[in-house]
Amino acid sequence: MKLTAQFGFKALQNMLALALFALGASTLAFAQPSGAWPTQKPIRLIAVFPPGGSVDQVARILAPALQAELKQNVIVENIGGASGVIGTSAMTRSDPDGYTFAVVFDTHGVNPSLKDKLPYDTIKDIAPVILVGTSPMVLVASKNSGITSFKQLVDQSKAGKKFSYGSIGIGSLGHLAMARLAKQAGFDWNHIPYRGGGPLMQDALGGQVELAVGSEFLVKPHIESGGVIPLVITTAKRSPALPNVPTISESGFPGFSAPAWWAVLAPGKTPPAVIDAMNKALNKALKNPAVAAKFKAQGIEVVGGSPETLRDFIGKQIAIWGKFVIENNIKETAQ
Repeated sequence: MKLTAQFGFKALQNMLALALFALGASTLAFAQPSGAWPTQKPIRLIAVFPPGGSVDQVARILAPALQAELKQNVIVENIGGASGVIGTSAMTRSDPDGYTFAVVFDTHGVNPSLKDKLPYDTIKDIAPVILVGTSPMVLVASKNSGITSFKQLVDQSKAGKKFSYGSIGIGSLGHLAMARLAKQAGFDWNHIPYRGGGPLMQDALGGQVELAVGSEFLVKPHIESGGVIPLVITTAKRSPALPNVPTISESGFPGFSAPAWWAVLAPGKTPPAVIDAMNKALNKALKNPAVAAKFKAQGIEVVGGSPETLRDFIGKQIAIWGKFVIENNIKETAQ
């Protein structure tokens, strides 16, 4: 595993600022919406990764349910790139009038410590809305790799074979989880970053990459179709959706846990009343049996809750994975 060095002081400053975010120590100047909400225009839901990945799919499950709850059109717009930063930046630059939100992935909690400079302030420019859910990540093998079990992968890695694995990007939770596993086990794996789940799975299905790690939401359809071979999942307990796939923890690495997660965010100056209304609408949508069934079928455990729940959750994720990034001098390189 090659981890890039030269962790910047700016990233450390971002980490300290985010610690304050986790404690809720932020003050926001709130804009006032013009007219009633949401009756002015369609609501824009930015998916911060390209089409075909889990963020895109989560957004497209939420959109019609939200539309039914709010009696207003909800339009999904994909703005991918830079592990979610480009789409998140587009959200923060939008008017904080309650008509633009973003669906983000677990990379959101890592980007401030990974990148030297973000085009937005994670505290002032972003308001948490809701934690949609969490899911195991699954390490899968291409049919062309010759790997059919995690034990086989471990044995060959210990024997010195250097495998390549793909993730949705440098600093993604999939990348960091496999980097932690490789470090703990002494493997020398090569990481190949992709620009989203769609391109990653295309190469895994085609055999261009030997291993791929992605959310259960992303890889399960390809497991069911026989396109890839599931090896292991990253959560502490087995997934009901993939009961025959062992956990990393039970496969020789006790205590290992790294769930994927999705959340909805808003521009930082969005009025509190709008945040509250959107949170309530999302909670209702997540409790809709049809919506819940779609998420469950893909291995996503719905969480919901308040904006404060999301704020605390992100703070904990930053503490865990930001520390790993710093300690291991992981640095983003050109993709």
